[in-house]
Amino acid sequence: MPARIYQPARNAMQSGTAKTKQWVLEYVAETARSVDPLMGWTSSADTQAQVKLRFTSREAAVEYAQEHGIDAVVQEPNKRKPNIRTGGYGENFATNRRGAWTH
Repeated sequence: MPARIYQPARNAMQSGTAKTKQWVLEYVAETARSVDPLMGWTSSADTQAQVKLRFTSREAAVEYAQEHGIDAVVQEPNKRKPNIRTGGYGENFATNRRGAWTH
């Protein structure tokens, strides 16, 4: 069963980097999801698609996959660009501003 190993990206609702340091081994779904005609819920018979294993390093995840005979593909993370403004929001209210601040 194929799997992918990746480092999760930052959530759009968070400003920090919590839960982005770990590596995740996630199985690829073998069967397509189906919609229940009565309730409209989406379901799948593939229970492996629900499994997400977390590791502290990339090497630990790859080693686990090799030990258990899992075909794993490693996806390298896209690194975040550094901030353009170092001061950020607080810079708008700094007392040492050079120009006048108006609305």
